[in-house]
Amino acid sequence: MSQAARNLDPGMGAAGSAHEYWRPAIGDPDRDLNLHAETCAHCNSEFAPGARFCHACGAERETGAAAQQQGSAWSLGRMLDLEEIKAGLGLSLGSLICFFIGMVCTVAAAVVGFVYTATTLLDWQAVQTWRIEWLLTATAAFVAGLLLKKK
Repeated sequence: MSQAARNLDPGMGAAGSAHEYWRPAIGDPDRDLNLHAETCAHCNSEFAPGARFCHACGAERETGAAAQQQGSAWSLGRMLDLEEIKAGLGLSLGSLICFFIGMVCTVAAAVVGFVYTATTLLDWQAVQTWRIEWLLTATAAFVAGLLLKKK
């Protein structure tokens, strides 16, 4: 038995490379790994690694196109996620808040004309003044958003 180990270099493994012994168990370390656990579509609990069925409700794990379609669909929680919106629009937090304020004021200026009806000239002037005020506020919010935008 001592003759079998006589010609081995201490830094080399049995196959002749020093890195083969220390290779990661997952495989290629440069490969992009999906570190997010897959969740059950029925009860939202995480699947155990390699499990075909959910341990909580017993539902079968979705595979293939159904799982990809579910992951790429826009859910309400993802649409309202502030970080997703900031990254999608490329805005800072202050700029994003000013953008939302400007959008609300623009919608309010449009709604004022539908909600209030003018029967006299004085009423018409009041409605137009409210619209102007909403649009000026929207313009100020959009300008503030541009000034707060990160470079």
